[in-house]
Amino acid sequence: MSQSESPVSPVIQRISEMDTSSAVAVAGHPIHAMSVHFPIALVIATFGCDVFYWWWGDEFWLRAGVWSAGFAFCLGVAAGMVGTAELLLVRGIRNRAASWTHAIAAMMLLSIAGMNWGLRLADPDAVLPLGLALSALASVFTGLAGWHGGKLILHHGVGIMVSDQE
Repeated sequence: MSQSESPVSPVIQRISEMDTSSAVAVAGHPIHAMSVHFPIALVIATFGCDVFYWWWGDEFWLRAGVWSAGFAFCLGVAAGMVGTAELLLVRGIRNRAASWTHAIAAMMLLSIAGMNWGLRLADPDAVLPLGLALSALASVFTGLAGWHGGKLILHHGVGIMVSDQE
């Protein structure tokens, strides 16, 4: 046996045999994968609003940041509820460590996004520097959660429904 042909662990083999197709889907398309795009874009937009406010001091960017942060949080909670349902309903997803890493990163992201929105509602003047720091941190966690979510799809085939005809 060559080095490239390492034996497959029986644990990995059992996990890879588990079904990872989506339980919450429309016409075979996983709702969680479809619903994360707006929260991702809005977290990054909130960071952009904060940077523009920092550079130019225009009040427009404060108002845009409040709306962006609010929608990022609310839509993120909705996407998180669907993702949590997938995690709990599908054993093949639940048994993969990458699923839990993605879930923890996403919950941290939602916590940061919620705090960011709450800060803006309570004290708009606190956007600099605390809101900007929270937006930057949320952007980092967006990348982290997205990286692990992409690994689930591309490396583990989570949510992919392939028929025998394809």
